[in-house]
Amino acid sequence: MTYQITGLSPDIAKSFQGATEKELKALRAVHITATSKPGFPCRISLEDAEVGEELILFHHISHDVDSPYRSSYAIFVRTGQTEAAQYTDAVPPVFHDRPLGMRAFGEDSRLKTASLSLPGDADQTIRQLFELDEVTYIDVHNAAHGCFVARVERFES
Repeated sequence: MTYQITGLSPDIAKSFQGATEKELKALRAVHITATSKPGFPCRISLEDAEVGEELILFHHISHDVDSPYRSSYAIFVRTGQTEAAQYTDAVPPVFHDRPLGMRAFGEDSRLKTASLSLPGDADQTIRQLFELDEVTYIDVHNAAHGCFVARVERFES
């Protein structure tokens, strides 16, 4: 079984680039400076920002479906990213040092099961969830803060 994890499209940050604080406020977003590493995971690069690096914090609909499972929360992105990170059969750096909540969905966008993954166990947890034929994709969230990290999809090379 092969899986793929892809960061969000860099296009998601375009409306924030060069925006003033007033413009960001109108977009329900703010500039944030990373004060620790880890601690400020970019959803495009799927890496934590370096201390002192600037990010944008904004509201994101991560599970944009017409069902009770629609989901959204605040996320960080670094502006100026030109390419979404992509990992095949490997987990990105933002998965390594965090407990993660993994929500497994079917083609009908309904929750089939969920699992908690402790630091270092993400690959194993993903593979276990995909053993269930009805699981099409997994939305990964930081367990403590609840924010969306990335989507994991079955992948046929």
